[in-house]
Amino acid sequence: MKESQTVLNRALEINLNPQIYGAFAEIGAGQEVARFFFQAGKASQTIAKTISAYDMIYSDEIYGKETSGRYVCESRLEKMLDKEFKLLHRRLDATRGSNTCFFAFANTVATGDNVRRQTHGWMGIRFQTSPQGEANEIVLHVRMLDRFRLQQQENLGILGVNLVYTAFTCMKEPEFILDSLVANIKQGQVAIDLVRFTGPDLKHINNHLMNLELVRKGLADAILFGTDQQILTISDELFQKPVIIQRGTYFPVTKTHMDVLEKGIDQFKKDFPNDSKKPAVMFELTMQNLSQNGHIQEKEFLDRVTSLCSLGSNVLVSNFFLFYRLKKFLRNYTQKPMAFIMDASKLDRLFDESHYKDLEGGLLEGLGKLMDEQTRVYIYPHKTETLCTTTRTYFPDPKWLPIYQYFIAQKQILDISGCDEAEEYRHSDYVRDLILRKDPQWEKYVPTKVRDQIKKEKLFNFFEK
Repeated sequence: MKESQTVLNRALEINLNPQIYGAFAEIGAGQEVARFFFQAGKASQTIAKTISAYDMIYSDEIYGKETSGRYVCESRLEKMLDKEFKLLHRRLDATRGSNTCFFAFANTVATGDNVRRQTHGWMGIRFQTSPQGEANEIVLHVRMLDRFRLQQQENLGILGVNLVYTAFTCMKEPEFILDSLVANIKQGQVAIDLVRFTGPDLKHINNHLMNLELVRKGLADAILFGTDQQILTISDELFQKPVIIQRGTYFPVTKTHMDVLEKGIDQFKKDFPNDSKKPAVMFELTMQNLSQNGHIQEKEFLDRVTSLCSLGSNVLVSNFFLFYRLKKFLRNYTQKPMAFIMDASKLDRLFDESHYKDLEGGLLEGLGKLMDEQTRVYIYPHKTETLCTTTRTYFPDPKWLPIYQYFIAQKQILDISGCDEAEEYRHSDYVRDLILRKDPQWEKYVPTKVRDQIKKEKLFNFFEK
């Protein structure tokens, strides 16, 4: 990847390539991407047409109606890409198809005052890497983080130029793709919380690892994997749904984890019986839990996602070490009830004041941001051979005891009911140690489906000599 290129340099480089030719369709924020290509010069060599179908009725006439009534959505983007790409081929294949890589760029973005609403959108490009080649596609879901519309529009234009440039120059070097996408954009101006690569020429790009890299680089706060291991849009999946989250390392997931989750869901139904919507249930991994000596073990990450998704729950990977920050993030998408499930041994971390040093109000402010009438912290008993820790047997530092007792009295921190017969808590570390020692006892501590996966697919490199 070339260093220190301005956005106009990038647009001009595309314009000067006689093989690249396509259309721009932009809804919502103006023709911000096409504008840069016009400003760079020689745009007639690259741009077949630009279009902005702002009126919904007119837009529906071109691209078809959206049954959801939403126009800033992935289905709208796909209709735009499909329509414009097919038009290019129908009109131009006979005259220049043999020497042209066609592309269709599209975006549908809501910009505005970020104080009052989240501004976000979809952006994508469908393109050929060689004349008469098959189509490939890159799709992004983005959030514009600048406060005002003009700043958002400027950065949307830069991001769009970067997407076109990256599609035609970086596909053979996946390690440069994300840096290329955000070139000339300052940190904190744009978030990309989904990127998807499809097509015959992009099969070498691993979508799971690329999205994990978004979180590692700080371009996304979190990413979400569905039960089929597809990358999901957090805003769509969580929109006004109740949320249940269990955090862990899941290396591997154990029967104890499943019992914790099952009983936590039952408790949630008792606490919020009037909420008719089915909760979004998620296993959560933090980047800290995925790192070893500052490095991500890619295969181990993929193995964890594979095993967790197979159990029927979504998997969230986040940059949030502290629950109050995760809660604040999730509240961007839902105001419905929310529960964080943990075993009692983690209460010490919750009341460790060193974790809240960046807050003026310290631990008190942090817990105040976490707890409210719609949020619960569920505690599963931590049983060992000699000890059983619950909310009743745990005591924080005496100076925090009144605060702890207050949250207990408010039932915002509470023991999960139905755990009297819970067995000894089996952590992932315990099971992993058994596997590494080739002790067959490990099999009885993990869910049957995961056990079979580990043995069949040799997950986690556990059986390497």
